[in-house]
Parts: sequence; C-alpha cells; structure tokens
Amino acid sequence: MNFQQLEYVIAVHEHKKFSKAAETCHITQATLSTMIKKLEEELNIVLFDRSRQPVVTTEAGIGFIEKARELLALQRELYTFNADLN
Repeated sequence: MNFQQLEYVIAVHEHKKFSKAAETCHITQATLSTMIKKLEEELNIVLFDRSRQPVVTTEAGIGFIEKARELLALQRELYTFNADLN
C-alpha cells in the first residue's frame, strides 16, 4: 500500500467513475484500475462495486476511505512540519 493508491481510491469515490478519477490523477484508466485492484487484493477487501454505474463504494470501502483521508492529512502535516523546520 502506498499514498498514491490512497489518492486513487479517494478520487474514484469522489468522481464515481474510474475514467474521471484517472483523468483527475493524470494517469491512464488502466493504471488506476490496476493499482486499485492490487490494493484490494493486498487488503483482501472490495472497495468498489464495479457492476453498477456510477461506481458505488462498498461499506468496507467507505471505512477504508475515512482512514485513507486521515493518513493523507497526516502526510500533509509531516510535509508542513518539515518545511517549518527549514
């Protein structure tokens, strides 16, 4: 798992479409889909119901996204902290 994957998951959740999320993240849809699928396999959970359009975030996905947002906020704080030291 990496921060980039967390950003991809949040983008899909917000845009409800893999294509729009990929565009927003400045990557191809194939790359975004592959990275999210790898994350789901690593965690052994399904984050999105891909059978529906627009894409629906699963209950497990919603909980995951809450934690992902917290982690990304902490990441931003660490970068700010580092900048404040310089």
